[in-house]
Amino acid sequence: MGFADEAVIAAGSGDGGKGCISFRKERFIPKGGPDGGNGGNGGNIIVSAKKRLHSLIDFTSRKHIKAGNGGPGRGKSKSGKNGADFILEVPLGTTIQDLDTGKILADLISDNQKIILIHGGKGGKGNQHFATSTNRVPRFAQPGVPGREKRLRLSLKFMADIGLVGLPNTGKSTLLSRLSMARPKVGSYPFTTLVPNLGVMTFDNETSLTIADIPGLIEGASQGRGLGHRFLKHIERTKLILHLLDITYQSGQDILEDFNAIRQEMTTYNPVLAQKPQIVLINKIDLYGPEHRDLGKLKRALQRNDLKPLPISALTGDGLEELKRIILERWEAFQEMVY
Repeated sequence: MGFADEAVIAAGSGDGGKGCISFRKERFIPKGGPDGGNGGNGGNIIVSAKKRLHSLIDFTSRKHIKAGNGGPGRGKSKSGKNGADFILEVPLGTTIQDLDTGKILADLISDNQKIILIHGGKGGKGNQHFATSTNRVPRFAQPGVPGREKRLRLSLKFMADIGLVGLPNTGKSTLLSRLSMARPKVGSYPFTTLVPNLGVMTFDNETSLTIADIPGLIEGASQGRGLGHRFLKHIERTKLILHLLDITYQSGQDILEDFNAIRQEMTTYNPVLAQKPQIVLINKIDLYGPEHRDLGKLKRALQRNDLKPLPISALTGDGLEELKRIILERWEAFQEMVY
């Protein structure tokens, strides 16, 4: 199954049905009054969030959607049938923007949340509504109000509790697979992850946290370089960030070169991202050797930034139990602050 977190569609609500021009035709009532019914209302365009969905892939090929038109009114004061609503089912975390005005029409964050994006046209009134003392046989009725059309941008931001960030090939996918039941593609080359992967980490106290593996960022990602700029938005809703550093990374003059590069991209994209609580992980500690950057120096540099790094090996599992304990403590402290 493919993945898409952006889509642009045209959506049109239904036209209102026209009102009816009709007069009573009953035996013994030769001059019956008007009895034209109203036209039905046009269908609405409605968006509904579904927890079971994880992608906007269905909207990449379907570029235009239309709700049903209202039926015309009929004689004997019978109203026309209302047009069928069109319901867009989207993943949790989807925002919908009117491309012409720039206005955000919906931000869907709970399962089965529904919002009317475009109201259908109102049905026209039948001629029975226009009878007066001076015009008892009106021979006109209202046409239905046409529906409206909008160009919509659908954008998905994952509703993950935890986001994994780091340069390409730092071991995010491997860590995700060890912390959760997710089975992302893992390889020893940059940009293995081309789409965000989701996993669920479950603790003994039955707490479950969703983790998003954000594809590798590179310097300039916030301006559109590489792959990461497409996925920085997925960090916006996370409560905690796991920032992975690779002990085998060959830094230049600055031992925090890779750390600062990612922090800068997050800050440039949205300053709020860099202010989120984070845990810094020094990964691949199983490969640590004299040819790699100094672990003690790296720890001290991070501690000067008020960060307490945790050495781990996502491959062998070293340090992961300690990581789980820290994550749970942070999460429970966060929940106490909220409530």
